[in-house]
Amino acid sequence: EVQLQASGGGLVQTGGSLRLSCEASGFAFVDYGVGWVRQSPGKEREGVACVTNRDGSTHYSDSVKGRFTISSDSAKNTVYLEMNNLKPEDTAVYYCAAQTISCGSVRLYDYWGQGTQVTVSS
Repeated sequence: EVQLQASGGGLVQTGGSLRLSCEASGFAFVDYGVGWVRQSPGKEREGVACVTNRDGSTHYSDSVKGRFTISSDSAKNTVYLEMNNLKPEDTAVYYCAAQTISCGSVRLYDYWGQGTQVTVSS
């Protein structure tokens, strides 16, 4: 059974930091791109970061570049998202997701985990 267990969300003030974790099981972790997709009410889903486990390459949306860092620990089948200098517009439910081989469009994710809420107060 495929599972993507996301954790680490919470309430933080503007300028603060959070670290999200996504523990994966049930599929060949090293053969997938694993990323974070966020969604807030009234907005479309946005892929914010992704790591291709085969080669370690990372990808970020322009909205988070320079503030968020994604990393992967293949020994633990876990992907992390370090979020710094958080802004109110980062408020959303953050989902962990995985797609075959490498990072691409949000539409290409094969597996999704449950979301974790991130709320940034002004």
